[in-house]
Amino acid sequence: MEALFGIIGAFGLSASAGLNAYIPLLVVGVIAHYTDWIRLAPPFDTLANPWVLIVLGILLIIEMLADKVPAVNHINDAIQTIVRPTAGAIVFAASANVITEIHPVLAIICGILVAGGVHAIKAGAVRPAVTATTGGAGNIPVSILEDVVATILSILSVVLPILVAIFLILLIFLIVWQIRRRAYQKRQTI
Repeated sequence: MEALFGIIGAFGLSASAGLNAYIPLLVVGVIAHYTDWIRLAPPFDTLANPWVLIVLGILLIIEMLADKVPAVNHINDAIQTIVRPTAGAIVFAASANVITEIHPVLAIICGILVAGGVHAIKAGAVRPAVTATTGGAGNIPVSILEDVVATILSILSVVLPILVAIFLILLIFLIVWQIRRRAYQKRQTI
C-alpha cells in the first residue's frame, strides 16, 4: 500500500508542477530538509540543500510575479513549456523513488507527461479562454487560484496521497463531464 501511495503522490506532485514548476520542488525540498517524512535518494537529495531551497524560493517569486502581469504571463507560459515538464519529471522521479523502485526513465517520462499535459491545458486552453472572456482581468485571480491549488496539491501529495487520488479521480470526472456537456450543447444548437 505504501508503494501505491508513493506513486499517487508522485503523480500529484508532477500535476502540481504543471501549474507552477517551483512549488512542488520547494515543498519536497523543504519537507525533506526539515522532517523525516521524505528521504530523497541521490541525486534528488540536492533538493533539500538550503542553497537550492533559496534559489527555488527566488524562482518561485519570479514566476508568481510574472504570472500576474498581463502579457508577461503569456511569455512566462511559453518559457515554462520547458521548465514545468522538467520540474514534473524531477519531482516525480524524486518522490516515486522515495518509496518504490520505479525505473528512473519511466518515472521521468511519467513526470514529463503529467506536468506537460497539465501545462498544455493551462497555457493552451484555460488561460487564453480566460484572457478572451475577461479581457485579461480574470488572469490574476486564476493565477492565484492555480498557485493555491499547486501548493495544496503538493502538500497533500506528500502528507496524504490518498486525498490526491480522490482529487484526481474527481478532476478527471469533471473534465469528462464538461467535455460531454459541451458536445451535447453543440448538438442542441445545430
